[in-house]
Order: sequence, then C-alpha cells, then structure tokens
Amino acid sequence: MPGRLQNKAALITGAGSGIGLESSILFAAEGANVLLVDINLEGAERGATLIKKRYPDINAVAIRADVGKEEDVKNAVDTAVREFGRLDVMVSTLTYYHAPGIMHPADDNALNTDEKIWDLTMTVNLKGVWWGCKYAILAMRQNPTDETKGLHAGGSIINTASFVALMGAATPQLAYTASKGGVLAMTRELAMVHAREGIRVNSLCPGPLKTPLLMDFLDTPEKRDRRMIHLPMGRFGEAVELAKGALFLASNDSSYMTGTDFKVDGGLSSAYVTAIGEPLLPPPASLI
Repeated sequence: MPGRLQNKAALITGAGSGIGLESSILFAAEGANVLLVDINLEGAERGATLIKKRYPDINAVAIRADVGKEEDVKNAVDTAVREFGRLDVMVSTLTYYHAPGIMHPADDNALNTDEKIWDLTMTVNLKGVWWGCKYAILAMRQNPTDETKGLHAGGSIINTASFVALMGAATPQLAYTASKGGVLAMTRELAMVHAREGIRVNSLCPGPLKTPLLMDFLDTPEKRDRRMIHLPMGRFGEAVELAKGALFLASNDSSYMTGTDFKVDGGLSSAYVTAIGEPLLPPPASLI
C-alpha cells in the first residue's frame, strides 16, 4: 500500500537531530520527498544520506539555514519547490540545543533574563516560525494538482510549540515559554485565515523529551524526580513519538483538523496526581 505521504514534498527545519531528524526519516518511509534543513549542515546531510540508503526512491536533500534569518527561510522553501516541484508539508521543529526551539541556558525569570536572550529566543522560536509559515503558504497556494497522484493545492503546516505554552512552571525559562505561547496564538490565527485555501495549520506540543540537553541538566536524582512526579506515564518522551504525531498532522488522516494544539506530552498537561510505580511498557525505538 502507498504511504500516507506518497508523492508529497516536505520541508523540515531542525532536521539535523531530534524531532526533526526522526520526522524526516518517518516522512520518507511514508513516501514523501524531504528537504532537511538545519543550521548544522553536517547533521542534516547525515539524515539525508541515511534516507537515501534506506529508501532509494525518495529524494532527500539537505541544506543549511539559520531560521533566525528571513532570507535563509525563503531560500529553504524555494529550494524545496525547485527540487520537488511543490511543497505539501512544512514542519518547524527548530532543534537548537537539542530542544524544540532555542532554549538558552541564560533564559530565566523576568528579573534575571537579559534582553539579548529574550530577543534571540523570539527571533528564532517565533519570528523564524512566522517566516516559515509565510513562505510555505505562498508555495502551497501554487501547488499543481495531479489527481492521479492525489495531489492538490494547499498543504499542512506544523509548528512545534511546547507544553510550557499551556502550563506554568516554577523552574522558569521565561523567553522560551513566551515564545511558545506566541507560536500557539499565531498558529490558530493562520489556521483561521487560510482554512478555505486547503492549508491546515496546527501546533505540535511536546512534553519533556529525553534529549541530551535535558538529561545533562537533570544530573541529580532530585532534579529528575521533581519532573518525573508530574509525568503520568512515568518516563520522558522520545523524539520518535513526536515524529509520529507530526506524521498524523501532515497526512490526510487529520484532514478535518486545523488550529489545534496537538499535545504529545504523556498526559502531563492533564495531570493533577499521578500514579506510582514503574511504567509497564518501554518507549518505542528511535528510527535513527
């Protein structure tokens, strides 16, 4: 059977690692040609090489781009259209520092966060996503229709936000949290504006992920336990689990979904008191 993204073209930012890399591999497995975009070109190229080896019929292209620069974002979209003839899916994962967006170590509370940290975070996490949406929408309006391949104008835009945009925390990262709240609000507005053009815009809201950054930070049992107690499933999420959520939003399986805050957080944002004991089931294996 054809894959859920058969004949489609996807652009994924932050594709050099984490959610972006897992999504790139999964999308390719489902039949999409993929443009892997990252400020770390070496990481994106490794992903493209892996895809070509596993799925020789898929066109996987890696390019370097800094999503904090509008011209880089525009060039990435233009490259996707030039390479694939269209753009059906845009995923903004922005995996700076192995996190869904820039999460600067100097980001703290309102009293301690420097203005330059605030501005940098907003440029990458919010303005970069805005530019991605802007140029993706322009490209998706021009997508040619091919009924024999199930291709039409329009597309799916997936912006990675975070559970912190929905909940408060006493371990502050104010600029990051505010930027992700902006992603949610912007996504909803764009979804309403472009709904009748066949362009769906949704937010993906990850819970805490087992990334090198977070694991290095949670370097004591006390730090780890303070967060684990809030996780109903008793473990941190895996990047591949977010990739599977992104695949659902990218595919026609979610054809009647737009403007949503799609939570993949292990139940965190619905929890008050969590269960005790170890989780029965292991997490899924990475695709990398």
